[in-house]
Amino acid sequence: MNRQELVAKAKEMGFEGNPNKEKSVVLEAFIATASKPKGIKTGRKIDPTSARQKRLKELEAKRAAGELQRGRPIDKTSARQKRIAELEAKREAGELKRGRNVNPNSKRQLRLKELEAKAKANGGVVPKGRPKMIVEEKA
Repeated sequence: MNRQELVAKAKEMGFEGNPNKEKSVVLEAFIATASKPKGIKTGRKIDPTSARQKRLKELEAKRAAGELQRGRPIDKTSARQKRIAELEAKREAGELKRGRNVNPNSKRQLRLKELEAKAKANGGVVPKGRPKMIVEEKA
């Protein structure tokens, strides 16, 4: 195929961009890949009577019916499953707390208690941030 035929064929097959600016090698590769019919299966033929195909068909039928169980079965009597059930029951009852316990003797907790005491003394209001600077006006 000469250059003009390659360009014409590439345009006809829907080459993206300008085929006149591309090299002939690129156009030949595009024509070769685009001219292959799509949808044709390659490889070996499938034997529907083989043991593997029968097993795959059974699995597909179970999957469609919702009967396919994946993974290892759960042992309800195991220690871990008992612990998980216990935690779930506590979570539903609202007894399960998240995170660590608070240390009431830590510096932060002591400071928070002081602030709370100040707030009670001031009628429930805690001043936040830096105190306002009082500016005296000069006459």
